Amino acid sequence: MIRNLLFDWSGTVADDLPSVLRAVNGMLRASGREELTRAEFRTRFRLPYTDFFKEMLPGTPLERLQQLYLEHFPHAHEGVTLLPHAAEFIRYAAATGRRMVVLSSAPTPHVEAQAVALGVRDAFEVMRCGVIDKRDEIHALLAGLDMRPEETAFIGDMRHDIDAGKAAGVLSIATCTGYESAETLLTSEPDLLVRDLSRLPELLGGWHVKEAVFPIATVGALIMNGAGEMLLIRTHKWSHRWGIPGGKIKRGESCEEALIREIMEETALTLRDIEFVMVQDCIEPPEFQRSAHFLLLNYIAKSAEVAPQVVLNEEAQVFQWLPLAEALKIDLNIPTRVLIEECARRGLLD
Repeated sequence: MIRNLLFDWSGTVADDLPSVLRAVNGMLRASGREELTRAEFRTRFRLPYTDFFKEMLPGTPLERLQQLYLEHFPHAHEGVTLLPHAAEFIRYAAATGRRMVVLSSAPTPHVEAQAVALGVRDAFEVMRCGVIDKRDEIHALLAGLDMRPEETAFIGDMRHDIDAGKAAGVLSIATCTGYESAETLLTSEPDLLVRDLSRLPELLGGWHVKEAVFPIATVGALIMNGAGEMLLIRTHKWSHRWGIPGGKIKRGESCEEALIREIMEETALTLRDIEFVMVQDCIEPPEFQRSAHFLLLNYIAKSAEVAPQVVLNEEAQVFQWLPLAEALKIDLNIPTRVLIEECARRGLLD
């Protein structure tokens, strides 16, 4: 069963071709070269985009190319729209419990801004953007998110997307809504070729998932600093509410090993005085971005650093250290509030 969906962005979810063409032609004009028509651009553009610009603007350093592109791309993004059936398919994927991630060559600021404006940012667990070669990046992405290739599909509109999917051993799905034609896409032999995203719910099993899906065991910690403050992070995955860092246990790990690894990956902190607090049976949490059933193994721990320096990865947007009284006043997700109240009841926050 396909449980994980990787999406290209441009030409797969969003129609940004007019804006991209405007940016590329601005780059060409700035370099004294002839502009491309839409048809010429679709014929000549390819990924990795570094190969395309070696032909169009030979000898231009990568940093300069990226600078020129950002300068000439329309900043308001008002011309970018969702492609037909993209919104419906995203709703389907969320309703059936699929994890969704973006893997795109488009710049991170552009994709993030467009996703927010188009109302779909919260559907995606991670947005890995600005990627030059997806064939290399996809391996680290799958490993970092603990996604099994045999349970994953990559949906894209270019041969490079298909090649990346094949390189990672995931199901490659080509959609004819973007930058390359069906005839061109077929030369990379995708596992599936669809006219648009409307057909995919049927091909992925319909709206009713019949396979048994087991609960996911996760670990998380309420981390305290030397001032008696707790670390709270805010993430779109939990409807922008505040919570604690943590993640899934990998096969072969003990719970504490998983906790130490996840906290390091998500915050760059090391832990001491780790103490188990409780298990929460979290069935279809209303605040979570998709259908899920978690077993939340909750701990309390102290930061090993005297002056902890939090470095968030892409799963969270912002953090803060708060004393108990202040923490209870903010918009906590339900499991985090339950954990904090239990720690306070047992005197673990003194």
